[in-house]
Amino acid sequence: MVDVRPPHAVIFGLAGDEPTAAERALFAATPPLGFILFTRNCRSPQQVRRLCETLRALVGRNDAPVLIDQEGGRVQRLPPPQWRAAPPMARFADLADRDEGAAIEAAWLNGRLLAAELAAIGITVNCAPVLDVPEPTADPIIGDRACGRTAEQAALVGAALAAGLLAGSVVPVIKHIPGHGRAAVDSHHALPVVDATLADLERVDFAPFAALAGMPIAMTAHVVYAAIDAGAPATASPVVIAEVVRGAIGFQGLLLSDDIGMRALTGGFRERAQGALAAGCDVVLHCSGDAAEMAEVAAACPPMSAAALARWDTALAAVAAGPGDFDVAAATARLRALLADVMA
Repeated sequence: MVDVRPPHAVIFGLAGDEPTAAERALFAATPPLGFILFTRNCRSPQQVRRLCETLRALVGRNDAPVLIDQEGGRVQRLPPPQWRAAPPMARFADLADRDEGAAIEAAWLNGRLLAAELAAIGITVNCAPVLDVPEPTADPIIGDRACGRTAEQAALVGAALAAGLLAGSVVPVIKHIPGHGRAAVDSHHALPVVDATLADLERVDFAPFAALAGMPIAMTAHVVYAAIDAGAPATASPVVIAEVVRGAIGFQGLLLSDDIGMRALTGGFRERAQGALAAGCDVVLHCSGDAAEMAEVAAACPPMSAAALARWDTALAAVAAGPGDFDVAAATARLRALLADVMA
């Protein structure tokens, strides 16, 4: 019998390259919206496809999303030689410095190639593009992952990459809303506090997200913006989510937390999950595959709200038409030619 219960407001990672007995039991008892994969989960194209099929069967939904961070450069969970070495997004920004039209074409082609590679193995959501605008003095965690060095460039390149993903029926996730580019520390390890003025944040940090506010999914930043809410990072701040993400930026799609296992957040995992959902996130992301943490998170995440389910349905509708014909070899050659000078 197909499980028709509404999914719970969580996306889980898993420990290895196939679900353990304990993971199977957890996913059956608390069926998540979907899953996220990392390099530890991916041995070969054939194995990843089987894994995606298994995970969807466990929750009884063929449309359960399987996510991955396949940005290119130093963040690609599907590494060479089994998969293509996609360029870091900074190379598209370099090209935009010379020729914006060429950069748009190249970013679209890269997104379309990424989509073809992911769709072929059952992955339906890519956590890209990175719309953060990095400040020169910021921690390098964003760095060459960013689509641009200015708000305008980030929006230009990010929109093209997202369009390529959508054309290949893979849903993009814009991140890290409302902007991680000024963070002086890596939120994987500590809580960044940004003390820029609201005017500067609106002019730079928020602008690429506002330009792409119609995208189906966004991922939050574990960053405190002192000018807006000095007491909580965006992920756990009702003020930031209501007034900035949903308000000033105008994003109305599915709002996904960044990984609540990151050290920018404190407290137990039940508390972290509850805080993100109470603040206005639609879905919580938990990545580590740690069984004890997952049990806490599962206990804190109720079935998705009607509003969250409607936003997820909108995300699915964005790729419902399916991919059209696409010549991978020709696209690869054209992308290589466009990037030849900036990749030298």
